[in-house]
Amino acid sequence: MKKITEYFMTPISILGRECLEQVISYIKPMRFRKALIVTDKMLVENGLINSLLSLLDDSGTFYIIYKDVSPNPTVTQVDLGLKLYCDNGCDFLISFGGGSPHDCAKAIALLSTNTGKIHDYEGYNKSVKPSAPLIAVNTTAGTGSELTRFCVITDEERRTKMTINDWHVTPIIAVNDAALMTGLPPGLTAATGMDALTHGIEAYVSTNATPVTDCKALKAVELVLNNLLAVYKDGHNLEAREMMVYAEYLAGISFNNAGLGYVHAMAHQLGGFYNLPHGVCNALLLPAVMEFNLPVAAHKYADIARMSGIDTRDLSTEASARLVISKINELNQAMGLPTKLTAVKGFNAKDILLLAEHAIADICCLTNPRQGSVEEIEGIFTSII
Repeated sequence: MKKITEYFMTPISILGRECLEQVISYIKPMRFRKALIVTDKMLVENGLINSLLSLLDDSGTFYIIYKDVSPNPTVTQVDLGLKLYCDNGCDFLISFGGGSPHDCAKAIALLSTNTGKIHDYEGYNKSVKPSAPLIAVNTTAGTGSELTRFCVITDEERRTKMTINDWHVTPIIAVNDAALMTGLPPGLTAATGMDALTHGIEAYVSTNATPVTDCKALKAVELVLNNLLAVYKDGHNLEAREMMVYAEYLAGISFNNAGLGYVHAMAHQLGGFYNLPHGVCNALLLPAVMEFNLPVAAHKYADIARMSGIDTRDLSTEASARLVISKINELNQAMGLPTKLTAVKGFNAKDILLLAEHAIADICCLTNPRQGSVEEIEGIFTSII
């Protein structure tokens, strides 16, 4: 059977300490008139966004700021941002922040050139026209959203997250400047770092993995496991911050092309139902899903063990794989991340069936290495109560 591999990523990426200033050299030749900057209130209030605004002011680029994006961007926020974009005659977007502003901006950009509501684009490649141009400036090392074709928006009515997998939402420029991340709080550093780790691991064991994605996923996992705790303890460790930038970037490339798995399918439901940070949901679910996948993915988890510095010479494949799961549990605990669903505010065990039913319908399930039933997804949730 013939297998065709497609490869997607943003056309231009700028990485390195204090690289933000380079973005103007790309914006000016494109002759954009006015940007909608999509961000959140914290980044405006703490002044981090001022470095971007100064560059735009000096270059004579007009802009309007939309700062009402929440940690889990909603349909309502997308609609409000779209109105702002259209009413103010904008012709491109800049997202500034982590995955939430990036995802909200992607949805706005998509709807600015395509008809209907964002619900219409849930699933795979449902848009007809290219989105409005989007430049994504990253301030966290986790989501990979600044370079991917994925967009996740919370449907407030259904209390679930919609996954839009559409190559048209891919930003045209991704900016990863480690200097923008030194003030990131420890909790956010931990959550976004675990998101990057999950991306790398799920991409590596994905049924759609290739040698191209494998090498990037493995290196991403190695960099996270060797740098995340250090940068959690010292947010101004610029060397570790920069390594986490490369880790999340490589992980983003890998899952953008190989896909994800049950961790993300289930995390989308937890996050949407209880309004939890996405990275925290991934951290909570990752060890349990790895246990579920062990029968078919132990050899790949053993690869990760070797890459992370674990001595596996006298160990079986399964024993090596279990050491990685233990290491991830220990990392979660060291960073104060929850390891049980009972730590989730508002959690009710009666919700598990609904969470499982929504999870198994998530597009991320398609590339999980071991396919399960709704009952088995329930079992994974139940194992971490």
